[in-house]
Amino acid sequence: MSANGKISSGPKPPLSELPTARKLPPLKALLAFEAASRLGSFSLGAEEVGVTASAVSYHIQQLEEFLGVTLFKRHAGRSILTNAGRAYANEVELAFRVISDATALVAPQSQRGNLTIAAVPSFASKWLQPRLSDFLKRNSTVDLRLSTLSGRDDIETARFDVAITHGTPPSTTKFCEPLLKERVRPLCSPSLAASLHIHAPADLLRGTLIHSVNPLSWAEYMRQMNVPSYHPEKSLWVDRSAMAIEAAVNGLGIVLESDILAQEELLDGRLIAPLGDDAFYIETTSYFLVKPRTYNRNTPAWHFEAWLRSVI
Repeated sequence: MSANGKISSGPKPPLSELPTARKLPPLKALLAFEAASRLGSFSLGAEEVGVTASAVSYHIQQLEEFLGVTLFKRHAGRSILTNAGRAYANEVELAFRVISDATALVAPQSQRGNLTIAAVPSFASKWLQPRLSDFLKRNSTVDLRLSTLSGRDDIETARFDVAITHGTPPSTTKFCEPLLKERVRPLCSPSLAASLHIHAPADLLRGTLIHSVNPLSWAEYMRQMNVPSYHPEKSLWVDRSAMAIEAAVNGLGIVLESDILAQEELLDGRLIAPLGDDAFYIETTSYFLVKPRTYNRNTPAWHFEAWLRSVI
């Protein structure tokens, strides 16, 4: 504290010890150099960057003056990288790739041609992934990343362009709208159905009921089917619908599942609806699309939603 009562900050360090900003070359010059060196042509680089070839030449001259080295040899209308230029080009391209990857990680929607989809695991593996080849054929320039949502909290923390959730509508700051209705009904293997002699919903209680993460519980299903008492003989609990379907295929019990996820098993006969194909099901809206409130037309996300709604 000084004599006048004011707090002193102490002696100031010399200017040579103060932190300084990074000394970086002009960004426009760097962009022009990276494009021209990668494409092997000032004119092609100019076309990519969106300037004239003379502008690219000017920017590269600026960069050479900044670096104090010659990056291109100019001879008979051609420009060829020098050894220093080639070494610098390799490092600059690597740095640009790091920046691009970091940007795609934090804000995938900002990357032209990139599309990140997040979906609940069973829907991703059982329904979406088998159909993605059709989307990619129609959108051959899209680089696609498919990830899964491990919990409802992922909606706020996961990085995605479009997400598909299951259950009740998630609480999120993003835009959420209904996507799919599903018919939920009991399914089991043909051999198990024959051994249990299932003719009415109450007969299901004689078998092992397979439970999974499902918006409709077995207890609620039995209540809606007017079964007076819910006391199953046995229960099997798994944490994924895909696992529950596989368990039912293997004859371990009866699963309460939808045609959406069990479509393949129903078509090839590994699973059947023991109470009949057109009876004893409950229809519910339990798949929701989560996305930004708006995204530009003709972006990968826009094309994905249009495709998705055409195939559901």
